Amino acid sequence: MKKAVFALFISLVVPTVWGQDSLQLTRPQEPVKPYPYHEEEVVFENTVDGITLAGTLTLPKEDGYFPAVILISGSGAQNRDEELLGHKPFLVLADFLTQNDIAVLRFDDRGTGASKGDFQTATTFDFSNDVEAGVKYLQTRKEINENQIGLVGHSEGGIIAPMVAARSKDIAFIILLAGPGVRGDQLLLMQQEAIIKASGMSDSALQAAKAINTKVFDIVAKSTDPKQLATDLTAILKQLLKDNPAAKPQGMSDSDFIEATVAQVSSPWMQYFIKYDPAQALEKVQCPVLALAGSNDLQVPATVNLEAIKEALVKGKNKNASAREIPNLNHLFQECATGLPSEYATIEQTFSPIALEEILQWLKYGQADELN
Repeated sequence: MKKAVFALFISLVVPTVWGQDSLQLTRPQEPVKPYPYHEEEVVFENTVDGITLAGTLTLPKEDGYFPAVILISGSGAQNRDEELLGHKPFLVLADFLTQNDIAVLRFDDRGTGASKGDFQTATTFDFSNDVEAGVKYLQTRKEINENQIGLVGHSEGGIIAPMVAARSKDIAFIILLAGPGVRGDQLLLMQQEAIIKASGMSDSALQAAKAINTKVFDIVAKSTDPKQLATDLTAILKQLLKDNPAAKPQGMSDSDFIEATVAQVSSPWMQYFIKYDPAQALEKVQCPVLALAGSNDLQVPATVNLEAIKEALVKGKNKNASAREIPNLNHLFQECATGLPSEYATIEQTFSPIALEEILQWLKYGQADELN
């Protein structure tokens, strides 16, 4: 998800890793054209918000009648391939699924790539409207089985998919890849703790970061007035710098640091995310659900979030769901050593074949599973 302005705040997708430009990037899983399937550039309208979205539709064959999925990216301004750190996870996933007879629609986030709209003012809820527009578009295509349209959401996309499925009977199934199950502020604190511990930082550093972030998130969670929120955040950040001048990046003035941090933390997206509890949508989802997570995921820690997802689905009496933790995979579903975001760019693998096969087998055979 969004990159934090400074180190105390951590987010769900880390878009940069220092020194990555010097890496020799090898990505053996990326498909090479010509593809053994039909690929088409498409545009569709989100009539709710009045914007045009652009993406790629891949079909197993140019003519036919296929089940379909829409891929929903994690947070931050993502293109249709969910491209980051030299990887294109959605390109690899779309290629795999299309070669296994499933049509795939993936699209640029609003305000990104060829899609219109304003990304900076949008919230997770707004992005759910974009996905629903994609569903309506697929329903107009003669090649798509309109009774077999599902959603595959990664990270923040794993929040968006249940939102859409909870309010639409047109969703046949959803797959949550590293999807959060707990409220945003709780998730960010969990994530911070997991990454700091894995990085080998001291417990005192962890407690200091946790204390300040807990205060900040609490202020945001209780806020109802934007002007007062900015005032309260400015006060707490001034105190932070007084107590710990090293909290801001080198070469950045106190005023610039405070201004940038307040803007990020008080953004529409962050306010919505901190306050949002995924359980409120998950409890209403009645279509089949597959939730997958990697045991080395430090950004959406697997065990806690899978348990929360399962609890919400059980509470809502969803009988067609399965939640599985896959060993040794990180937040991007790469086989890894530590799970640290600094590792993402250095790993050649883009998407674990084990996870790809889990997805495929569930799509083909597993949609009657009970939670396990």
